[in-house]
Amino acid sequence: MGKRNKKYLEAIAKIDQEKKYPFEEALNLVKEANFAKFDETVDLAFRLGVDPRHADQMIRGALALPSGTGKNVRVCVVTSGNKVAEAEAAGADFVGGDDIIAKIAGGWTDFDRMVASPDMMGKLGRIGKVLGPRGLMPNPKLGTVTPDVAKAVKEQKGGKVEYRTEKNGIVHVPIGKKSFSVEQLSENYQAIVTAIMKAKPASSKGIYLKSLTVSTTMGPGIKIDTLQAAQLV
Repeated sequence: MGKRNKKYLEAIAKIDQEKKYPFEEALNLVKEANFAKFDETVDLAFRLGVDPRHADQMIRGALALPSGTGKNVRVCVVTSGNKVAEAEAAGADFVGGDDIIAKIAGGWTDFDRMVASPDMMGKLGRIGKVLGPRGLMPNPKLGTVTPDVAKAVKEQKGGKVEYRTEKNGIVHVPIGKKSFSVEQLSENYQAIVTAIMKAKPASSKGIYLKSLTVSTTMGPGIKIDTLQAAQLV
């Protein structure tokens, strides 16, 4: 623990807590520090001038990152008929209909994303209590309820990230792994920032992008220059 603390303190010492860094500079600080023996995820945390208690200010969406996420996403598909074979061919990890639903009703959730064809949504209602709290319920707005299950599986496997406003207007989004090149992370960063900025609700008043921070799984947060970020749009 002491060794980890020492590395953490060394990293903190290089960061000016009052400064808002250009993204590339912040990214170099993120990539310099080594805390973990695994390939850490690089995350963005947006603090937005929205009140998620109001439905018209809830920011929610999904985006396929240009450079992917670097994560192996386990996709479960609930469908029927010839779409079962289509989902399997697209690389889904688990595919089924009533059998999968019964398994989930029993508490099984050993997957990261769920895709469903529209004809199965009525049946998914009874396992909503299992899927909902885990953020696994398919949603047409996120492209996870669709007749084209093969396309949805490929998108989820290929690096599609979902984002939604949490308490206090915070949105967390992963932009890749620490092992990614600066170019790969920058591409993903630009795509996410653009999507979040374009999602600004008409009813949001005052400053929309209040703060933006980048960090790794184990590392400290580094503030990013929000004015520079806003200019990407």
